[in-house]
Amino acid sequence: MRSSACIAIVDDESAQRELLATALHSAGYKTLACADGREALEAAAQCSLMLLDVRMPGMSGLEVLECVKKEWPALPVILLTAFIDVRDAVAAIKAGALDYLEKPVDIDELVAAVDDALGHANPFLSSESTLEIPPYIVAESASMRSVVEQASRVADSNVTVLILGESGVGKEVIARFIHEASSRRHMSMVRVDCGALPEHLVESELFGYEKGAFTGAEAQRKGQFEVANGGTVFLDEIGELPLLVQPKFLTVLETGCFRRVGGSREFCTDVRVIAATNRDLEGDVRQGRFREDLFYRLNVFPLKIPPLRERPDDILPLADHILKDRKRRLAPATERLLRAYDWPGNVRELRNAMERAAILANGSLILPHDLPPQLRKASITPETSSVLVGDMDEIQRRAILEALEKTNGNKTQAAALLGISRRNLIYKLRDYGV
Repeated sequence: MRSSACIAIVDDESAQRELLATALHSAGYKTLACADGREALEAAAQCSLMLLDVRMPGMSGLEVLECVKKEWPALPVILLTAFIDVRDAVAAIKAGALDYLEKPVDIDELVAAVDDALGHANPFLSSESTLEIPPYIVAESASMRSVVEQASRVADSNVTVLILGESGVGKEVIARFIHEASSRRHMSMVRVDCGALPEHLVESELFGYEKGAFTGAEAQRKGQFEVANGGTVFLDEIGELPLLVQPKFLTVLETGCFRRVGGSREFCTDVRVIAATNRDLEGDVRQGRFREDLFYRLNVFPLKIPPLRERPDDILPLADHILKDRKRRLAPATERLLRAYDWPGNVRELRNAMERAAILANGSLILPHDLPPQLRKASITPETSSVLVGDMDEIQRRAILEALEKTNGNKTQAAALLGISRRNLIYKLRDYGV
């Protein structure tokens, strides 16, 4: 109920406090007025949500936010400021701010933000604010769990997110998580691969076109920003966005409005933008390949996904996740090879290797010889060389011995683990002189 919720309005300008209080009273909320950081901290225990000005004399809004989150971590905080600063926005969201609104505040936007904060729980955070990772994300490593935690924190704001990382690390998976953990989850997430589109088609794909705008435009067509209204636009490989299109894209980010190709009518859309790239955008800015103002507009909340080689704890859980539906398991020797490999193609390469191995495996157990040749060759280390020395019979013999050791010598269970018949296992033991 709105009537039971009390909003603390923290601003050193009395006129601003009165304006916001009037708007929130009209929406059915109670309010507490606070002129500085000290009064804000006194009010924190009594309120359901805090509206907090960033630039105040004495204790700044970011300093107040830090204190609030230490003492009352569950209290939602929405920051307000007339001075948009990318560094402030990033620091605020990472420090725990729920949203970041620009002055002069749009009253409808403010009330909607307050309603969302108090009326919609994040489906991926429990009541105790412990992170619940959805089943399609594997995050056993501390570094990957940190990425998911930051993504969950920023999900329910409208802040633009820039996901960085090498090709194949799972940028689209994190974008999907952010969308599904946001208040826009009931609307569409539209994906646009900027690197896959011919340069002359990028603008019409994003913003649509009018009939007759160019040769072949036989009918009017909506662009993806129009299609995704109310939802999320995920722009993959944003670094490939042509320079000629970047000014129009910047305008959409700043105003939410655009014109279709060949049209004069202005359309406005309400979308949340998530962008991703494997390029060094700051380097592209220095070399004139990417607009500096667009980079700062995109880089409000950067999320860096580490490559697979830097999170080895995720390798085997990812492999098991990929193989789950194929009813295949990894032999211990295979597991050692996977952990020793450098994975330059990241999760995408691991998926391809596991799908290939699942097809080649003679039974339910994936042995080292089922892996791609380049993986076996590149994985020779002091740890794995003993596994790879010798011919295929030696590799199979070691796999059988490991299966017997794991089952305490039970041949029936070992055969089941290897995915072969008990009779076949006995024949092989005789062949190997075991």
